[in-house]
Amino acid sequence: MKGLISAFVSGGLFGAGLLISQMINPEKVIGFLDIVGDWDPSLAFVMIGALVVTFLGYRFVLNQPSPAFSDRFYMPTAKDIDGALIGGAAFFGIGWGLSGLCPGPAIALSALGGLNVVYFLGGMVGAMFLFRWRKR
Repeated sequence: MKGLISAFVSGGLFGAGLLISQMINPEKVIGFLDIVGDWDPSLAFVMIGALVVTFLGYRFVLNQPSPAFSDRFYMPTAKDIDGALIGGAAFFGIGWGLSGLCPGPAIALSALGGLNVVYFLGGMVGAMFLFRWRKR
């Protein structure tokens, strides 16, 4: 039960951060990505803030003997840079640039509705299934 409460609180904080920073606004994101046009640097401050919190948070949390709601840390072990990683990063960047959305903000924005979010999430889920199918 503690894990569910922790997930709910974490998800709520993440969603609130996306809403406050306007990362759920595709026009704001596209303005940030348009570095040769009318560039809006305000999301850079959001990203810098996220990096600082992540850096300090990892330093603090990983010095603990175990997580609060688990018996051990589950850290990624893969270190290979392969075609799947490069292709996934490229598709992520292309999708982000074309739509102004990435998965987290798209899921948060889905609560407000709109066809652009449905198209984005449909494409994202379809690509995930296609990747799993190809991997088999």
